[in-house]
Amino acid sequence: MAQCTAIIDIGSNSMRMAVVQKTSRFAFHIIHEVKSSVRLSEAAYTNSGHLQKSAMDRTASAVGEFLLIARSFKARKILCVATSALRDAPNASEFISRIRQEHSLNIKVIDGPREAYLGGMACANLLPPMEAISVDVGGGSSEFAHISKGKVIQMFSLNIGTVRLKELFMDQGDVEGASRYIDKALDALPFESIQTLIGVGGTFRALTRALMKKEDYPLKKLHGYTTTKEIFNAFGDAVMDASPKKLKSLNIKPDRFDTIKPGTLILQRIAMRLQVKTLICSGVGVREGVYLSDLLRNASDCFPSNYNPSVRYLLDTYATFSNHGIECASLSKRIFELIHVHLDLPIHYRTELVIAAKLLPIGLGIRYYAYQKHSHYLALNALDYGLSHAQIALIAHLLLFKKGNTSSDLVPKNGYGSLLPDAKTIDAIYTILWLSHILLAQRNSASSLALSFAGGLLTVEGKELYLAREQLKNLPLPPHLSIQLRS
Repeated sequence: MAQCTAIIDIGSNSMRMAVVQKTSRFAFHIIHEVKSSVRLSEAAYTNSGHLQKSAMDRTASAVGEFLLIARSFKARKILCVATSALRDAPNASEFISRIRQEHSLNIKVIDGPREAYLGGMACANLLPPMEAISVDVGGGSSEFAHISKGKVIQMFSLNIGTVRLKELFMDQGDVEGASRYIDKALDALPFESIQTLIGVGGTFRALTRALMKKEDYPLKKLHGYTTTKEIFNAFGDAVMDASPKKLKSLNIKPDRFDTIKPGTLILQRIAMRLQVKTLICSGVGVREGVYLSDLLRNASDCFPSNYNPSVRYLLDTYATFSNHGIECASLSKRIFELIHVHLDLPIHYRTELVIAAKLLPIGLGIRYYAYQKHSHYLALNALDYGLSHAQIALIAHLLLFKKGNTSSDLVPKNGYGSLLPDAKTIDAIYTILWLSHILLAQRNSASSLALSFAGGLLTVEGKELYLAREQLKNLPLPPHLSIQLRS
């Protein structure tokens, strides 16, 4: 088995563990996740911050079972961090010593700015590049990170969390008091306004999951889901007004019933204070940040330029038979740069084209017959990081091929079609992708082909183009584009 690392995050409300497997130097994927609602800080905020025995007992039991799981995967490292619940508690050392004695596990208690940095750094590396504020609403505190150009440039932590507000205000029905408490805490923020908020943590994921079900959203991925402040606020208002029965009808899970309202209130007040216009869900947070800080410790906490860990993972795992995808990527990029203006294709689609070309052979790792469908499925479900949902949908869709059909012919009904560009655009990108595949039918090098373009005619010169000439008949071409092959 390849190298595995287990990361445990002990929060005020939940404890989570991810088991991550490396496939090459910077590529990885999650092979197991487990969560337990240990409520470590339960009743602490009404007892001067002291952790209660029953909560510590629950958490210690969960730690033991988490470690059994980690060892079943032969994890070479077990990294464990704790946040607000332990950094606030006067008796934290009692619990930390107990875990060390009972389970031989060292817990690293991280301060608020470090927690904010780890969550923000995970977002900066594993979401598309953007200027944004990441907000991680936990049980005891909320962490903020300002992300710009792939880096965290500012961090801040405030003692506003779901369990804290529940016990201090919401259990007494004091929503106005909770709002005042949040607003007063937000006065300390150094940020004035930001258009994009990235939601990190269980509360935002729970709201996103419910919103996606409400909208019948076509892509079943929380990470990268995007909505507007109007939609988010309207749904948040419905949650705040809902009875337990109504919360269930809103697709909120029962284990969130007692913390979803304080969490929603915190997020709404933050979004209003920062004048947010767009909200994005992050499926990654502190755990992934802890892992990346270890993985990228000699790389300034950043992946190399133009590196995507999900793409590399798919290539490592499923494209071990040849370098055909890499050659297709090289050729498709050259063709795109020659003809994209003629086909009225914006330059940014080159990114999706090149990634799709690299991934052409991944379906072969499943089965040769209908490998295009396997490639499509793998891309749609395993391209998790660094790409928007629209990009993922387009890349996956381009990988489908059927003789004599355009890409727009293959758009599934009631599927992800709403995330795709118009038919003319996807057909043009599709033509370039599969033309590259056809031109390299004999598995030659892309550099062996000479290309030229003039007046709507793409001329390709090479020594071995018999198979390409034969297969080109199966590829519909956009209007005003012709292909000439010269041996």
